Amino acid sequence: MTYAIEVQNLSKTFHAGAKALDNVSLQVADGEMVALLGASGSGKSTLLRHLAGFVAGDAGQGSVKVNGQQIQQNGRLSRNVRAARASIGFVFQQFNLVGRLPVITNVLTGMLPRVPLWRSLTRWFLRGEVRQGLEALAQVGIDDYAFQRASTLSGGQQQRAAIARTLVQNARVILADEPIASLDPESSRRVMDTLAQINRSRKVAVVVSLHQVDVALRYCPRVVALRHGKVVYDGRAADLTPEMLRDLYGSELSELLPEYSAHAPAMPSLAPLSRLAQAA
Repeated sequence: MTYAIEVQNLSKTFHAGAKALDNVSLQVADGEMVALLGASGSGKSTLLRHLAGFVAGDAGQGSVKVNGQQIQQNGRLSRNVRAARASIGFVFQQFNLVGRLPVITNVLTGMLPRVPLWRSLTRWFLRGEVRQGLEALAQVGIDDYAFQRASTLSGGQQQRAAIARTLVQNARVILADEPIASLDPESSRRVMDTLAQINRSRKVAVVVSLHQVDVALRYCPRVVALRHGKVVYDGRAADLTPEMLRDLYGSELSELLPEYSAHAPAMPSLAPLSRLAQAA
């Protein structure tokens, strides 16, 4: 099998000996949509940043490959990590757009790794490239806003513009770091619908970090759950049970599943969430 992402024995230790990642290993196949689930501080964002090659893991151990290219090994980033990043789209929680620039310009920055330096510095794009950007915006449903300043868009629209940027980048892997954390429910639904549609239509691997168990079940067939930097569950979203969630997260469960109380005497089932997963 061809893997879009391969992680072996990756650890990350911060000062005072705190482990953000603890011997993490996982593989993600081409075309998979995977949820990274966990409470705050579980290591989700740290793992995504290592997959993208923004930071290196602990020295002497661990490796990350994306699209068959080495991102890092034994605590060192690959010499060719910048080239490898060209095929990795990263969707940030806070959108990472330049508010004073038009939406289309923000989207077209996804092309910068493959256009000449002088054009990237002057932000001069060819007519065909602009057409690609408009098509990407149409795919995420906001092409009507292409020539508005990015700062005039709602949070959900800005996040969809950030996703459009990964489309013009021709990303083969999309990493989304809490993309709906700051959005209202309707905007969250549209962003997740967009990621799922791109996953299906383009067959790209999508790894999205989430707090919400119900969203993970609705959109992602597979869940990788982290707690204190360790992978504590890796399997089908539909197989998660309340008992497993209690065992994995204990008192943190209320953060992941706010509609239930971790201190309640009984939590009979996740049947409503399972029905959402089956409807996906």
